[in-house]
Amino acid sequence: MLNIIALITGLLFGLGLMLSGMVNPAKVQGFLDITGNWDPSLAFVMGGAIAVGLVFFQLARRRTESLATHEAMQLPANNTIDRRLILGSIAFGAGWGLAGICPGPAIVALAMGNLDVLVFVIAMIAGMGIFSLLQRKG
Repeated sequence: MLNIIALITGLLFGLGLMLSGMVNPAKVQGFLDITGNWDPSLAFVMGGAIAVGLVFFQLARRRTESLATHEAMQLPANNTIDRRLILGSIAFGAGWGLAGICPGPAIVALAMGNLDVLVFVIAMIAGMGIFSLLQRKG
């Protein structure tokens, strides 16, 4: 049952990314180009996602188990802003701005047959592997 819920959730998320234009690097770069030909449409996508997320995180805080699977709720407890978080945010933002795509939409674009994002996905997987190696050493 959990796998079916995960599949449906992933498909719904991917569909939302496709419909919003998040899988189109040109649209994302147009949104990030605030000094040029700015496309504000993704601000509405992000605003909607934040609004929905806020409502459901507030509801989730009140629960001890999930509705569908009755597993214990595991919400993030760490709210520390440290050097690691800031550097990771800068790296993520720089990559997003340069490539015009972030990990979720890249996977969706690849599944849609857009091989232009293949280099990004390979670099993303390599970066995760390097991070994992560095974590083990540290």
